[in-house]
Amino acid sequence: MKEDYYEILGIDKSASAAEIKKAYRKKAIQHHPDKNPGDTKAEEMFKKAAEAYEVLSDPNKKQRYDQYGHAAFDGAGGFGGGSGHMNMDDIFSQFGDIFGGAFGGGGGFSGFGGFGGGGRARVKGSNLRIRVKLTLEEIANGVEKKVKVRRKIQADDVTYKTCPTCNGTGQMMRVTNTILGRMQTATTCNSCGGAGEVIDKRSSEADGQGLVVKEETVSIKIPAGVVEGMQLKVTGKGNEAPGSNGISGDLLVAIEEQEHNTLKREGDNLHFDLYVSIAEAVLGTSKEIDTVTGKVRIKLEEGIQSGKILRLKGKGIPSINGYGQGDLLVHINVWTPKTLNKEQRDFFERMVGDDNFSPNPEKNDKSFFEKVKDMFS
Repeated sequence: MKEDYYEILGIDKSASAAEIKKAYRKKAIQHHPDKNPGDTKAEEMFKKAAEAYEVLSDPNKKQRYDQYGHAAFDGAGGFGGGSGHMNMDDIFSQFGDIFGGAFGGGGGFSGFGGFGGGGRARVKGSNLRIRVKLTLEEIANGVEKKVKVRRKIQADDVTYKTCPTCNGTGQMMRVTNTILGRMQTATTCNSCGGAGEVIDKRSSEADGQGLVVKEETVSIKIPAGVVEGMQLKVTGKGNEAPGSNGISGDLLVAIEEQEHNTLKREGDNLHFDLYVSIAEAVLGTSKEIDTVTGKVRIKLEEGIQSGKILRLKGKGIPSINGYGQGDLLVHINVWTPKTLNKEQRDFFERMVGDDNFSPNPEKNDKSFFEKVKDMFS
């Protein structure tokens, strides 16, 4: 079972944004690779802290995590969804500024891919966003969707050269005079955007960044129990970044729930309106109803009352948190005919005043408000 993000950072759920950032910086510096060379446990803790901060520092992700736990990001396929397979370059490209001057010139580290004192940044490509429509059956069972995405990738014949403005460092040094003396600060190079390189040659089909648009089929694993508006992330399936050392953006997938013909969803529970005739209600019957796993037949006892709710345990939607499965609530509605022939009318006229047809609720027959209360409890 994955560790709780709050426990990883050593904070509680009421922690403010500033406290979350402070806790992450403390953990990151403690387990930084430069401070713990060759220590795989420290590196793993460094990644876990970054993963926890990536979620808790984002108000939307934090809200989903507080509500659904790690299951909110199952199937998201990468960093930002709690995958646990963090990439060091991703961490430093996104959170390097949090370390300040603790390590090198740009918050990087010397042991991995040139992030040391030079501060050269890895440019990340832009994210893509799509909506995926799911049926209630797909939501209940989980599904793998294949979607076509038009994303920017590097052209095959594009080549790069060292940025002449910053000489490949990705930064420009600026000296300013202050009342405290001369201060030297580093800023991102405007010519290369911090990548340290610019385009040398490109084809006519490529844009100014050396990218071309290509359609690609992407497979998305969607866990059971997702809800309308939930967003999953497929790492690395957004637009590629310019340069030979960039990293791809992500594909953000928003969930859209399609309306079911007969079932209505309420959280993890489902509702089904079952209409029966007066004769069926009086004599009892069996009826076939829809569920998300197929049709099932239920038996209705003699004298069943309109408004009665039958609960089918475990026939609802699985919890996104993995805490069991919701129920299917079958609402009984006795249908009163609007027109009668002479024989039918004569029969009911004879029944007026008959004790068997006079309302006589028992003590255990719940009122409408009690049924609604039970339904939501």
